[in-house]
Amino acid sequence: MSNPVFFTAPGTLDRQVPGSTFVLDGAEARHAVTVRRLAVGERVDIADGAGRRLTGTVTAVAAGELTVECSGLTVESWPVIRLVLVQALAKGDRDVLAAETATELGIDAVIPWQAERSIVRWKVERAAKAHAKWQSVVTAAAKQARRAWIPEVRSLADAAGLQAAVAGADLAVILHEDALRPLRPVLEAWQARLGDRPPGEDTNGALEVLLIVGPEGGISPREVARLCDAGAVTALLGHHVLRSSTAGPAATVLASDILGRW
Repeated sequence: MSNPVFFTAPGTLDRQVPGSTFVLDGAEARHAVTVRRLAVGERVDIADGAGRRLTGTVTAVAAGELTVECSGLTVESWPVIRLVLVQALAKGDRDVLAAETATELGIDAVIPWQAERSIVRWKVERAAKAHAKWQSVVTAAAKQARRAWIPEVRSLADAAGLQAAVAGADLAVILHEDALRPLRPVLEAWQARLGDRPPGEDTNGALEVLLIVGPEGGISPREVARLCDAGAVTALLGHHVLRSSTAGPAATVLASDILGRW
């Protein structure tokens, strides 16, 4: 069984080596001590959310503090092909559920999208709070999945912002029920054209693939046209119409398999 994971701030594990001691404090330590009731001698992983993972043994437990002796430190490399879920805002927290499930399945970043047909609206006074909620949910999902990387929840995208993101991506796929080609051949054709092309420097050495999911009412024809003008392509995800909360995670699984991430 895998070790439980607790997060610390990026950079705090940089000097850790086998035999060194690391002290975890704050909310994560309180969760480890009070909720998980970790005891001396138990194995645990401490990750910095940016790829570094310390594996060790608990040597001391105190109120709001967990001391771990490092037995190993690994660095999980940045994925060569990075999957980004563009999730339209949806009612009933279906948008947040999509981000949560996609994180457990391996998504690398999430972009909340204010689509034309989105019933939910992030007004100026609640935008920061809503964004923080998404990041909190994604962080908890990464912890549940024992990930060393915490996906970034990027700023809310409007029509112009999403067009810019599409134009800057290596591939942008609109998951649409009227598409003529399934997602698999779309991704396979892109991968074949890619060949030996090196990853771009502007994405930390990774290629970015956007998976665009609309709201409950679907993506409007005008949005599809504008995104395709910016460079996006449409793709069909199966024979059935999926909910807004389901399409993104399903596409994450399929893309991870086709692109060799799994």
